[in-house]
Amino acid sequence: MKTVIFDMDGLMFDTERLCVEAFDYAGEAFGIGKAGYMVLKTLGMNHELSSKIWRQELGPDFDEEGLDKHVKAFYADFRRHNHIPVKKGLHRLLNYLKSQGYSMAVASSTRRAGVLDNLEDAGVREYFDVVIGGDCIKASKPAPDIYLKACELLGKEPSQCYALEDSRNGLLAATRAGCKTFMVPDLWAPDEEILKVVAAVFEDLDQVCDYFMAMDQ
Repeated sequence: MKTVIFDMDGLMFDTERLCVEAFDYAGEAFGIGKAGYMVLKTLGMNHELSSKIWRQELGPDFDEEGLDKHVKAFYADFRRHNHIPVKKGLHRLLNYLKSQGYSMAVASSTRRAGVLDNLEDAGVREYFDVVIGGDCIKASKPAPDIYLKACELLGKEPSQCYALEDSRNGLLAATRAGCKTFMVPDLWAPDEEILKVVAAVFEDLDQVCDYFMAMDQ
C-alpha cells in the first residue's frame, strides 16, 4: 500500500475553525446572528448538500447569496493579510511520503478551484497526483463517490489506499469506499460508530508520519 488520499479542511489546513469565524462574522453582518454553528452541521459535505441543510435550518427562502457576499468579504480580507493555516505535521508527512514513492491525492468536499487555491497558497500542490473537489462528483460525502473517483484516477483499488479524514461524513465516505481509513480529529470527536470502522485515530499529522515511518522500516 503506497497510496494516501487526503481530505483537506480540518485535516491538512485549520480551515474549519476559520470557517466558523467567517460565518459568525457573515451572520452578524447579514442580520441573522452568528452562524458559525452551521459549520459543525455540514462538516464534510459538498456545497449542494450543505445548502439543503442551511435551508432546513433557516427556511426555504433563506438568501444564501446575500450571506455568501459577507463570507467572501471575510475571506478576502483574511487572504490579504494571512496564508492558509497549515495543520501540525503536514509538511513533514508530505515530504516523507514523497521521499518513499507514495502516490497522493486530495478528495475534498470543497469546490476544486478552492482546493487548488489552498494547495498553492500552502506550497503543497506539487505533492498530489490527483485533486478532486466536491463539484467533481454527484453524491457528497458520506457517500463513497469521491473516494472511489480518487482511487480510479490513481489507478488503485480502494483496498490499496489509505484515507486521512477528520469529519464523520468524510470517515464514512472513505470506509464505505473500502479504504483503510485513519482519523485525525479536528472540531468533531469520534463516536462509538466511527471508532468501530476506522483503522486508527491519531492526534495529529506528526503521529501519522511516525506511523508510516515505522511501517516502512
